[in-house]
Amino acid sequence: MLFRRRVEIHTQKDGEIRAALEDDFHHFRVSIRHHQGVVTAIHGYAVRFPYTACPGAAKPLEALIGMQLSEVAHSVTRATDGRHQCTHMLDLAGLAIAAAARQGEHRIYDVEIPTRINGRTSPVLFRDGQPCLQWQIKGSLIEQPAPYSGVDLNQGMAGWAIKTLDPEEAEAALLLRRCATISRGREYDLDVMEHARETSLCYAQQPVRAAQALRMKGSTLDFTDRPRALCASDQDWFAGTEPNLPVQQL
Repeated sequence: MLFRRRVEIHTQKDGEIRAALEDDFHHFRVSIRHHQGVVTAIHGYAVRFPYTACPGAAKPLEALIGMQLSEVAHSVTRATDGRHQCTHMLDLAGLAIAAAARQGEHRIYDVEIPTRINGRTSPVLFRDGQPCLQWQIKGSLIEQPAPYSGVDLNQGMAGWAIKTLDPEEAEAALLLRRCATISRGREYDLDVMEHARETSLCYAQQPVRAAQALRMKGSTLDFTDRPRALCASDQDWFAGTEPNLPVQQL
């Protein structure tokens, strides 16, 4: 079995950036507008999500309005407290903002994480259809290749990547790290949970709402043998023939 994630980022004719993310556990969209190097509008849309509270995380994304565009996607974590955001919508917003800063037209990331055997896996990331990164991982430690050897996915990797790598490789590396981490959810039956845990790590898992953030049973999908299905339902939205809809209508 493979954990898969696809991220697509498209620039519209009017300059709006639309980005979508879909994987085994999630399907989100984010759109941003900007003017003179500053984010002027942002909207998040929850299409498929693990907890009933997740769509509510679209509103906190508005904390990014007024942020300066940056080619470093991770810069969004300096503009808002990620613990009070949806992790994946915030990541997607960072990628959209970085695309705006680069003035890029479109980009596609595809990630594949094989099932771990004896704690080991070999995650791969493709950028625009071309192999970009491949690691050998044991537990949370990247064993190969250099310069990633010895880097721990869970201990300071973001700071290391931003200091060590150029912005585009850091962007790819942190996306692959995110996927390598969350892919471990495949090792559990998440539907036995009644609601989100109180970890304080994200919007739905804050103590104030975790007990009311009910598990969306059946929301985990398997894309092992159907990678083309990822983000397939977003194409009309990217083409501009499907409007930005309120979260509750998705």
